[in-house]
Amino acid sequence: MTKWEYFVAPILSHVAQQLLNNFGSEGWELIQLAPGPNPDTLVGYFKRPSAS
Repeated sequence: MTKWEYFVAPILSHVAQQLLNNFGSEGWELIQLAPGPNPDTLVGYFKRPSAS
């Protein structure tokens, strides 16, 4: 059975593509984007297989 690790991060709208590409290059898969605390910020939920 695959074990997962999870990561939650703020995603600023004006640099969203760069942030998502950086997380993707580290093996993180975006699960969901949700509204953040202000209109310019989203919250990204990510997962990747756990190394342990």
